[in-house]
Amino acid sequence: MKIEFLRRLRGPNVYLSRPAVVARLRLEELAGLETTDVTGFTERLLRSLPGLAEHHCAAGAPGGFVSRLRNGTYFGHVTEHVCLELSQLIGRDVNFGRTVGAGEPGVYDVIVECPVDESPGSRVPGELFEAAIDLVLAVHGGPSPVHVGQGPSGGAAGQRGGLLGQRLADLAVLAEREAAGPSTRSIIEAARRRGIPVERFDDLSLLRLGWGTRRRLVWAAMTDRTSGIGVDIAGDKHVTRRLLGEAGVPVAPGGTAGTPAEAVALLGELGAPVVVKPRRGAQGQRVALNLSAPDEVERAFAEAGGDVVVERQLAGRDYRVLVVAGEVVAAAERVAAHVVGDGRATVTELVTAANADPRRGPGHCRALTRIELDENAERVLWRQGHTPGSVPADGATVWLRDTANLSTGGTSRDVTDQVHPDVTRVCQRVAGLTGLDIAGIDLRLPDIAAPLPPLADPDRVRAGVIEVNAAPGLRMHLSPVHGRARDVGGAIVRAMFPGGSDGRIPTVAVTGTNGKTSVTKLTAHLLSGNGMRVGTAATDGVAIDGRTVLVADATGPRSAQMVLGDPHVEAAVLETARGGLLRRGLGYDWTDVGVITNITADHLGQDGLGSIEDLAHLKSVVAERVRDGGTLVLNADDPWVRSIADRPRVRADRKRLVWFGLDPENPVLTEHLGRGATAYVLHDGWLVQATGARRTPLIRLAEVPGALGGAALHVAANTLAAIAAARALGARPEALVDRLGEFDPSVENPGRGTLLRVGEVSVFVDYGHNPAALAATLRTLHRLWGAERCVAAVTLPGDRREDLLAASAQVLADGLTRVVLYEDEDPRGRRPGEVTDLVEREMRARRPQLRAVRADGCRDAITKALALAAPGEVVLVIYEKWAPARAFLAGLGAVPAGGTPVLTLPSAAAPGAVPAVVRSLTATRTRG
Repeated sequence: MKIEFLRRLRGPNVYLSRPAVVARLRLEELAGLETTDVTGFTERLLRSLPGLAEHHCAAGAPGGFVSRLRNGTYFGHVTEHVCLELSQLIGRDVNFGRTVGAGEPGVYDVIVECPVDESPGSRVPGELFEAAIDLVLAVHGGPSPVHVGQGPSGGAAGQRGGLLGQRLADLAVLAEREAAGPSTRSIIEAARRRGIPVERFDDLSLLRLGWGTRRRLVWAAMTDRTSGIGVDIAGDKHVTRRLLGEAGVPVAPGGTAGTPAEAVALLGELGAPVVVKPRRGAQGQRVALNLSAPDEVERAFAEAGGDVVVERQLAGRDYRVLVVAGEVVAAAERVAAHVVGDGRATVTELVTAANADPRRGPGHCRALTRIELDENAERVLWRQGHTPGSVPADGATVWLRDTANLSTGGTSRDVTDQVHPDVTRVCQRVAGLTGLDIAGIDLRLPDIAAPLPPLADPDRVRAGVIEVNAAPGLRMHLSPVHGRARDVGGAIVRAMFPGGSDGRIPTVAVTGTNGKTSVTKLTAHLLSGNGMRVGTAATDGVAIDGRTVLVADATGPRSAQMVLGDPHVEAAVLETARGGLLRRGLGYDWTDVGVITNITADHLGQDGLGSIEDLAHLKSVVAERVRDGGTLVLNADDPWVRSIADRPRVRADRKRLVWFGLDPENPVLTEHLGRGATAYVLHDGWLVQATGARRTPLIRLAEVPGALGGAALHVAANTLAAIAAARALGARPEALVDRLGEFDPSVENPGRGTLLRVGEVSVFVDYGHNPAALAATLRTLHRLWGAERCVAAVTLPGDRREDLLAASAQVLADGLTRVVLYEDEDPRGRRPGEVTDLVEREMRARRPQLRAVRADGCRDAITKALALAAPGEVVLVIYEKWAPARAFLAGLGAVPAGGTPVLTLPSAAAPGAVPAVVRSLTATRTRG
């Protein structure tokens, strides 16, 4: 049994609404076997992982998976549940799993949920799958059970003595290191409670909250509006002390020292005890307190690295006050690392017991930090007459640090409700004076509940501010050892997004088989006419406010995030294609509008899509992720699209459903309109907004750019869908009509239904690569030229299933008498000539008299097709890549065929009459 590949679904996906990882699993020697075929397997597995007994599986109750094991289930399913259980053992709280066939005997896709904020590059999921496979194989292979128990605290890591135990312990450390720390996690959770989109960058503490122009950045407890000057001031302890002191804030008297002699001199001036700390330092590192002798000051100076601040040590307790946006939101008393004797255990044993507390961990990953018995601790112990081997008396407090920082093992007690108004005012002033929107203010006071005495003599200060921190840690407020936890993450989010804002911008998602790019581009064009700066992600790239910033296939989640993360974007229109959705999930959680253009046979046989029903299931994810109260725009003429509205997960009753269609007599439309709802339809040659019995004509189809005088009915459908999406976001009908007339498909959507002229021959360039798209294009050309006057230069992609290639070939044979066939530069896994052989064979079987010519590449194909065409005829060019096709046509002198004609096409144009229609494409456009 082995993993063939692993892929991460970063957002909502076809399996669930949260991130997941998909492992393609080849069972090999276990293929075809079930658990009942291996004697004793179930009992050995349950002894190895007792937690599996609680797994529900399909039964929906504990014991469901055990029942499946005993009745017989395949080993892909077993691996799924083992992976879930191992995830729980290392502290990853995930519960969803699914195993589905991958289209080949003995090969399965195993899907397991991932923590929402786990880094996309995390090694943990892959290593968990490997560990699960090793465990299943070990249990399968021998009578001795493999034991993976719980750690000493009943928690994440497996027993170190058991097989795989150390492996799981190491994975638990890795998972914890990659996870967001408590401060970052509190902001993430607060944002999600508010419905604000959150994106974490790799395994950093950098978060993006919100989208577009409402986007904000936060790194731990520092926001994108935290003053750089404020950070520099807080980072220089001497500047901080001087700035505050000159403003009348009580601060500890002191000064800077660049040499040991200067530090000792300050001891003499200030009087003992003093504090020596680096002028630029953080988290209590290299800070020495309670210094009374010159040699102590000299040693502290050396350990601090020179350039120090020497201050008089103020008496009292250590407090931290958190100020956010000018308001005190939390306060804590900080207590230095210590242990309490029991008369039996040594200091070392007491520290070990304290570190066994599950709240303690390395660094800042948990609520508390482990206590280190290092040189600093031994020095503090020595001053108290202790060593690590001493046995303190019962009830005796033994200090292990002078500084009260949590990062050195300290603890905290919440005192928010005790802060005296005088202290509150001082802290608010300090944050304002330093220019920090989020400030952690350290004070040394006898009691934070008592008023501060007025400042009379700065040299006689006995209580006051000792430090100001930019990007302060939040752990002491989130999980105090004593007292109430404070939602400081929520306070930060409220300050960043006042007034209940959810940080979102208007967003449209477009999916379907054909027309996605056209609808995306036209919707963006219509919205930009409504005064919005629009970002788009589409097949040909990413554009921000009409300017291309990335040339690529940009229909996946990364491109969506590129648009949503741009601070200039006021609205987003995101083409969402099959590949990205299957392989990476969505790049967003919810949209305001979802559009599904149509669902026809394409890409079947790829990525586990075996039928149109599978494709509809996949596309329905876009409909599911339209927010409650948002708008779902669906094609009433497409049966598979119609079926999506009835899916339980779509919850169409919670959304505004808007249909569009070309047939005004469609029962779906008439029933919808009978309920007083809104639809967009083609009626008597007009694109119409219909609401109940009311009809509002918008624009004649003949005037729609790219509709070729009304011949291109698929353009009518795309335009109706785009109008519906734009209207859902508040675009006015009259503005839409004007904006529609300004849309130039050859510029804004090049290569999609682009009509050119090369001498006396028209050239129609399109990207249709499936039967439905080719049929729609040929119907358009037949309306204009007639079937006998059309020539085609065609390539079809090699990654399509043979039945789909055959269906495309049959469409071409039905609509053409002359075809030039060529192959893509990228054969997509096919041998040279395989696709053209198949297509030509199918075409000739369908239409024996067809004239088929082979060509070597796109240029040769266009040249040969033009040679086959007579003056006044049209050449259809289906390309692999637009840029080289466009360049070659330009070299041939191709020019645009002109604007949109104002005319009514005859229902059955005579062969001689239709080219006159095409010649009239240069006529001046007017609106009827």
